[in-house]
Amino acid sequence: MKFAKVVFWVAGVWGLLVITPLYFLFDLIGRKDPPAITHPDFYYGFVGCALGWQIAFLMIARDPVKYRSMILPSMMEKFSYAIAVVALVTQGRTNPRDLIFAATDGLLGALFVTAWVKTGGEGS
Repeated sequence: MKFAKVVFWVAGVWGLLVITPLYFLFDLIGRKDPPAITHPDFYYGFVGCALGWQIAFLMIARDPVKYRSMILPSMMEKFSYAIAVVALVTQGRTNPRDLIFAATDGLLGALFVTAWVKTGGEGS
């Protein structure tokens, strides 16, 4: 269970550190990586939803066995982003620099799978 606690704590803290600044980078992203974002509602909606998941990761970290069922949608959160970015880079629709974030989420997703397996026999 300690493995799962550490994995979800790291994921939550990492996510808060990486995602929170996005609230203040809306215009800068458009200037540094054009074109400009044209749908701020989708952008801020994504940021808010992603931040919510970071809080969920921190909650799971407190008691991974109790919240084991939440590890499954946590895996989807990580793998869906990683897969989407890889597909978009392959199609030339987003910057290859974004692959570092996709790789991070892919790794965390794999660690979530391991945490899910490791917490299976501990009951709740």
